[in-house]
Amino acid sequence: MSIMYLDNEKLYYSFLSGAQEVIRNKRVLNEINVFPVADGDTGSNLASTMNSIIKDAKILQSVKGTMSSIADAALTGARGNSGIIIAQYINGIFISLGDEEKITMSSFAETVNDAVPHAYHAIANPVEGTIITVIKDWAEAVYSLRNIALDFHELLSRSMVTAAKSLKDTTYQLKVLEDSKVVDSGAKGFVYFIEGFTEFLKTGKFDATVQVESDDISFTEYPDHKHGEISYRYCTEALVSSQNLDLDLLREELGEFGDSLIVAGNDHRAKIHIHSNAPEKVFHLLRKKGTILQQKADDMVRQNEDAYARKYEIALVTDSIADVPQEIIDAYQIHMVPISLIFDGTTYLDKVTMTPELFYPLLEEVTEYPKTTQPNQKQIENYLATLTSHYDQVIIITVAAEQSGTNNVFRKASEKFVRNKKRIEVIDSRQNSGAEGLLVMKAAELIHAGHDFDHIVRTIEGLRDKTRILVSVNTLKYMVRSGRLGKISGLAGKIMNLKPVVSLDKNGKGMIEGKAFSEKANTRMIMNILRKTDAEKGITRYAIGHANDLKRAQEFRASCVKILGKEPEYIMNISPIVGMSAGVGSVAVSYMCEEDN
Repeated sequence: MSIMYLDNEKLYYSFLSGAQEVIRNKRVLNEINVFPVADGDTGSNLASTMNSIIKDAKILQSVKGTMSSIADAALTGARGNSGIIIAQYINGIFISLGDEEKITMSSFAETVNDAVPHAYHAIANPVEGTIITVIKDWAEAVYSLRNIALDFHELLSRSMVTAAKSLKDTTYQLKVLEDSKVVDSGAKGFVYFIEGFTEFLKTGKFDATVQVESDDISFTEYPDHKHGEISYRYCTEALVSSQNLDLDLLREELGEFGDSLIVAGNDHRAKIHIHSNAPEKVFHLLRKKGTILQQKADDMVRQNEDAYARKYEIALVTDSIADVPQEIIDAYQIHMVPISLIFDGTTYLDKVTMTPELFYPLLEEVTEYPKTTQPNQKQIENYLATLTSHYDQVIIITVAAEQSGTNNVFRKASEKFVRNKKRIEVIDSRQNSGAEGLLVMKAAELIHAGHDFDHIVRTIEGLRDKTRILVSVNTLKYMVRSGRLGKISGLAGKIMNLKPVVSLDKNGKGMIEGKAFSEKANTRMIMNILRKTDAEKGITRYAIGHANDLKRAQEFRASCVKILGKEPEYIMNISPIVGMSAGVGSVAVSYMCEEDN
């Protein structure tokens, strides 16, 4: 079948065919991913971008309209370095496209060639020998063949030869690729896309019923390669909407926060990608620029360790409500899933894109009090799919089920992996904050010591009733604003200047442990409980958490050391999600009694 032009339908199905080919080869792209960071997710990111095209792009009445739909879908769903570069290249194709009813070979060649500068301009520091080079070389080949090729299939097939050679050459253009003996993963993804695009133009057939389950595909094309150090931890991305976005200014202002910066889009919508150690600063800037529609911040350090440097056979997962310091998380390769926090109309990731240091000063400025949302089941399924590609055993310790639906989401999401012979145990900690953190820390130590899966689960479940949290609340206004305390009760408490000691019962439900009418009396009550518990049961470890009040936390530490004769395991600023209920200035002591374990 000879195709001499592309109408709206042919254009649409060519893109979808290319997208399917990328998704089909997701696994091999993940396996060869070493640049810019060896985090093993280029295939997943490109697949996500392509899935968005398949799901959201539509055939409209004109070629230009159809291309606009494809470009919008690509930009909205773009993920990762390569995904955003491809999305911006597609956006450039849309911008460069004329208003003709049909795309001829000549106009197609001019359009794909004119779109290249758009892709280059989006990248703060373009690196040759990557996807951008292959895009350029392919586009130039298409342009050079525009008056020679007999039809679209020949045009694409002959230019594919150039793309394949350009892809092969990437191995020798970057040292990290040469050392690892691989081609650039993103560039290979683009070549897959062109292959799928070309295949439709050859056959004219597109099977919309095909469901590509790429997680079932296994590739061993490049089994061994080296992986360098990661300078910036979080692969940070956002989709921002506004009326007058200045992409060049955004690129300039974001440059100080990391590397691998890409700012794609137009004056009303921008997709941002940056590798950063301070994603919270990135989003603090972006919230001033417009409405943040999407955001993510993937931990590339943990991703890299999962794929290439696992310490243990058992993966330990918890949620961000567990207050345990980053140094402990890193030492034991603990996986932390951030809970979503809706703040000032934007959804942030607890402890990652919204940290305590930013959160508490902003808390007094908002008119609508922040809210939380439990994880999306599909997102957790995707998370577990990646995790279980590296681990056969997973222990998940969540915030108390009485406090959040997080535990139930993890349980439901893990069911299909258990059916596929993965061992996953989801433990309801019946705790939160530092008490949950102590249970996570204990589980990490048991894994490190080499204990078996069943022993660890039994031990943690046995320690739940021997672990407690005592929170010193110095005002009830935050509990009232967050909905944890009724307004009438809160008003009565404020009139009485009530400063309660808050805890959780044996099922994880909030309770008032004791009532005091001054900060001193409140603190004295907590210390008396600690003294009595230590005398009767023996407190083996404890931790101190605070809501932006390190001075008061240190005062608690001094008192605890006198009573218990030991230093706390750690002192830390608690999760904003916990702090928005307990309130700024609250301090908590969490403790564990392990004498029978």
